[in-house]
Order: sequence, then structure tokens, then C-alpha cells
Amino acid sequence: MSICPKRRTSKARRNQRRSANFKMSAITLVKCTKCGELMMPHRVCKACGSYNKVQVVEAV
Repeated sequence: MSICPKRRTSKARRNQRRSANFKMSAITLVKCTKCGELMMPHRVCKACGSYNKVQVVEAV
């Protein structure tokens, strides 16, 4: 037999608990290893078009 709650959890208390993980976070930026421009990690650099020191696309 499982334990049953004595009182029903109100909407406000339930939503406060759920809202603890719902927040904006700053975008993580790293320097490109080839040109030094700030970029998102694990993405192709928009400035030089390289990924992991390898030229993948033409620079715009």
C-alpha cells in the first residue's frame, strides 16, 4: 500500500514548485580556435566558417 497525501496540493503551491526550474539562462559563448571570434560551442563559426580548426563552409 502506498502513502496517500492528507491534503490536496493547491495550484499556487504546485506552480511555485514547477517554476523553480523555469528560468532564462545566459547563452554560453566560447572563442573560435581559428579566428578568436565568440561563438556558440559545437557550432560552425559564423565569422570564418570553421569547425574544430577545419574549414567547413565558405566565410560570408
